[in-house]
Amino acid sequence: MYMQIALVFGVAFLGALILYIGVGGVGMVARGVSSTLGGFVSNVTSTPSPKATLAVVSDSPTLAQPTEPYTSQSRADLVITVPPGLKGSTDSRIKIYLTLPDQPPTAIAEVDIANAPQTVVPVDLTKGINDFYVSIVGPGGESAPSGTARYVFDNTPPKITISSPKNNAIVNGKAVTINGKTQARTTLLARNTANQAAIAGTAGADGTFAISLALAPGVNKIIIDGTDPAGNQAEATITVKRGAGKLTASLSASTYRIKRSQLPMPVTLSVTVTNPDGKVVAGATVTFTLSMPGIPTVTLDATTDGNGKASFTTTVPKGAAVGQGSATVLVTTDAYGSTQDFTVITITR
Repeated sequence: MYMQIALVFGVAFLGALILYIGVGGVGMVARGVSSTLGGFVSNVTSTPSPKATLAVVSDSPTLAQPTEPYTSQSRADLVITVPPGLKGSTDSRIKIYLTLPDQPPTAIAEVDIANAPQTVVPVDLTKGINDFYVSIVGPGGESAPSGTARYVFDNTPPKITISSPKNNAIVNGKAVTINGKTQARTTLLARNTANQAAIAGTAGADGTFAISLALAPGVNKIIIDGTDPAGNQAEATITVKRGAGKLTASLSASTYRIKRSQLPMPVTLSVTVTNPDGKVVAGATVTFTLSMPGIPTVTLDATTDGNGKASFTTTVPKGAAVGQGSATVLVTTDAYGSTQDFTVITITR
């Protein structure tokens, strides 16, 4: 009984299978088997795809600083050092930026990297301040910038102005000090054509200068040559005459003749002291001496004031005799040595 039932179900299943294959089921089965097998084989035999490589941004280059920023040339050479490993690179380039006063930075050029330790790039300069910096442009983008190198294009000769002494002035001394003003840091050379004396100097940060030069007797033509930091040159000329070069004391008296019948009488002695350049001398030591007939000699020390003057007042008594007396003054200075002057005072009947 049970065997008969199983046989019936088996025949029915076999018939259904035959019917399924007949309507195209075998293709679906084959494709399923093929797909499963193909995927397995592909996974076993295929080559892995390469992973993407990220480009790296270069380190910043180095830009050399000029020895002297000021130049009279309209072109300058930028000396650039690239990071190690980029020497002669064809994948990267140097990008050059220029900043002018009151303007934003501007890219002015891209150049190849030299196959050498340094890349030298000539650039044109604009009059005034030129600030340059550079970067590396490569597959990974643009590097950080280098430091800034400043060039100052100046092709104008410096103006040299002499403030003292005045042209054709008389200088009463062995040397003259020339004061003036020019461009800051200008190198100066002063030459005296009268005695071939020469001396060099440099203008200060504010442009002022003072140069002392030996003088010859008579007329001295002095030429001052100036070279500014950019190398521009200029010239100024001054002529001075060397004077006597002596310290001078000029003595005067309030009276020069006294009648004996008018005694006693006050007398004032005054002196004016000037230096070899004719300027008054303050602080000079002065000794007045008055010698009159028949009375003791009178002496007094004094000091010149800010006007170079000093005075001394005394009285000639009744005991003075008729005759010629004298007044003298001795002047002593630390800077100019000493000098003296005298005058005559007479007592008459």
